[in-house]
Amino acid sequence: MAEPLKAMYNQEFLHSLGMKIQAVYGSFEPDRFIAEAMKEPWEELELKARMRRITETLGSCLPPAYEEALKILYAIDKDCVGFPYLIFPDFVEVYGRSEEHWELSMEALERFTQRSSAEFAVRPFLLHDPQAMMDQMLVWAEHPGEHVRRLASEGSRPRLPWGQALPMFKRDPSPLLPLLEKLKADPSLYVRKSVANNLNDIAKDHPDIVIATARRWLGSDANTNWIVRHGCRSLIRKADPEIMELFGYAPEESGTPLVSSAVLTADPAVLRIGEHCELQYALTIREGGPVRIRIEYGINFVKASGKTSRKLFLLSDKTVPGGTRLSGTRTHRWANLTTRKHYPGEHTLVLLVNGRAVADTSLLLEPEL
Repeated sequence: MAEPLKAMYNQEFLHSLGMKIQAVYGSFEPDRFIAEAMKEPWEELELKARMRRITETLGSCLPPAYEEALKILYAIDKDCVGFPYLIFPDFVEVYGRSEEHWELSMEALERFTQRSSAEFAVRPFLLHDPQAMMDQMLVWAEHPGEHVRRLASEGSRPRLPWGQALPMFKRDPSPLLPLLEKLKADPSLYVRKSVANNLNDIAKDHPDIVIATARRWLGSDANTNWIVRHGCRSLIRKADPEIMELFGYAPEESGTPLVSSAVLTADPAVLRIGEHCELQYALTIREGGPVRIRIEYGINFVKASGKTSRKLFLLSDKTVPGGTRLSGTRTHRWANLTTRKHYPGEHTLVLLVNGRAVADTSLLLEPEL
């Protein structure tokens, strides 16, 4: 089993960081720093809690003046690159949120994000003063560095995973739109992925805004087209009629189903949690001209409550001639994941084409031995 991500914050990491700091700030005591950071209940702390513990311990071991503490971090940050050094932006979030430190903290976030990421640290600033922070984000959106431009988009996502939610943007995402307009044709894939994820977040609460944006943007630039497609992925999975039409997916025609025949099977039909099954499907597209189709299978997973929740898995997305017969096999594994726990019971599986169910089957999932 893979080591949990929180394990990157260990005694070796703390010692390395402590020695870097001591080299530029002779009063720093690495042993004290390690002891205070790893005091109980260190082993029980999860990733973000460990990060915050390290941040607060830095605050107690560095000079009390925020400006002086930042100078020390600046002196070593060129050698502090990667995910573990989210503690530097976190230091700004914890100690740099007073009005008097605003400009200094913006400079620090801009600097630190280029070596790790400040996407979590900017969110308390956004919650405190959305207008001022969005003005800053608009400035960052024109920065020559892709990491800073990405921060503008990623830090303002309404539903950033692991990050504080931004309820004001869930209610009204309009302040985000000028920012996304600036980034809609960004040359960096790193930035474009973030813009698409921001749009996808907005779509969960305001699909109409994203659909209107997609109509306005689509066709203007190849990079923009990529963003629109990726940003509309949740709406495509939901088979929103407007989005399906926009991307050219074939609709049903009156009296002529898109799929003339279809079958889905699961082998074995009885298995245990932790095992896998082979799914086989076959379908025939109606006669006529070429059509764009998106083939998925959905599983109505049994939850702990006994209710079910459907998750979709993509099989194919392409344009085919009318009358085409398609078939395939997919292995589906029923092992528990950090993001999904399986429960015994009858599970219904559905084959979908352009969001419409065309065949189904079921299997019985039994407890693992």
